[in-house]
Amino acid sequence: MDHDREPSPGLCRLLAVLEYPAQLIGNLAAWLLLPLTGALVYEVVSRYLFNNPTIWAYDMTYMLSSAVFMLGAAYALQKGSHVRADFLLAMLKPRWQALLDAAMYLVLYFPAMILFFVVSLRFARQSWMQHELYPQSPWMPPIYPLKAVIPLTILLLLLQGVAELIKVGWVIRHNTAFKPEEPAS
Repeated sequence: MDHDREPSPGLCRLLAVLEYPAQLIGNLAAWLLLPLTGALVYEVVSRYLFNNPTIWAYDMTYMLSSAVFMLGAAYALQKGSHVRADFLLAMLKPRWQALLDAAMYLVLYFPAMILFFVVSLRFARQSWMQHELYPQSPWMPPIYPLKAVIPLTILLLLLQGVAELIKVGWVIRHNTAFKPEEPAS
């Protein structure tokens, strides 16, 4: 085993700490699929079998699906599930791929995420202070909890972005793909 080609245990521990929030929140957000599915099934049965549509199911489904989508974004980044132009990057050596990734993180990703975080904090804070309701719905559900998910999502994306940048730095240094050794089970 070439130890120069393996990430150090300290680096792996640091990445585990940085990536834990995205894993935890991503896994917890997946459980929101149960009430989302329940609301959809309830609405379909109520509407089409009993001709008695609800006033709340639509709002619940878009709020829950929005939360699942947002809260799973950092987990998807961690797992490499976001859309990328891999067919172009595949032609490059790992170091060049990593240099491009690093440039994109530093020039585009972090500045945009920091700006979005600052703006979304104000947005969510104002919504919470007003106990904002969703006026386009006859039910008028509270919308401020969903708006609070936005800065949380961006914070998770920032943390995961730091982890990704650290991995990219390791790849630049070693010119090989980042593949930490799996712990023995």
